[in-house]
Amino acid sequence: MSALPQIAEIVRHGARERLPRHRHARAYVALVLGGGYEEAGDQGRVAAAAGTVVIHGDWTAHRDLFGLRGARVLNLPMAPDMVPGAGHIDDPDAAARLAERDAAAAADYVRDHFRPGAALQRDWPDLLAAALADDPDIALAGWADGVGLDPASVSRGFMRAYGVTPKRFRLEARTRRALLALAGWRGSLAALAADQGFADQAHLARSVAAMTGMPPVRFRAKSVQA
Repeated sequence: MSALPQIAEIVRHGARERLPRHRHARAYVALVLGGGYEEAGDQGRVAAAAGTVVIHGDWTAHRDLFGLRGARVLNLPMAPDMVPGAGHIDDPDAAARLAERDAAAAADYVRDHFRPGAALQRDWPDLLAAALADDPDIALAGWADGVGLDPASVSRGFMRAYGVTPKRFRLEARTRRALLALAGWRGSLAALAADQGFADQAHLARSVAAMTGMPPVRFRAKSVQA
């Protein structure tokens, strides 16, 4: 689990460096200053180059494969009114200069100059990732049959592309949805579990604890306090 500081931070990655799938507790913004890489995460596979902006929500996970030039990436806190997604800005160096003095000002600059849309991979693992994110209840065998693929090969191919099995990707998508609903939920945890498609309250509790390190009751209490 990685908790990025709420300050500006430039990270340099070497040629052909690989970062295995990892999770960030806090939302943050990644702005590519130079080089490039492929990020495979909860929002699909993004081909990131200079000027690419990837906005990550709380508790998101991804793996990264860097190109021949490696990459320089400016990590920033999330600015108000930003939502997860990918796109680009025309002048990443301007944001980097602002970040030397004021991380919040740099984040605001990225928000104000952000244009949605990024180079996304569109192979079948990416279509499956999008389907699982939209509907965590989708049946994997039925999806595989619908696109003419063997269910066993689907699991292996998805694992190679995303660093996680489709079943795990689906469970994490369901858990993030539950976390988003949890802060404002007024009913019981058992009712929330049923509403979000978990087998029972214990299943919800295990999944939330695995992702956040806290049981749902404690997570909701922290959310209310915040």
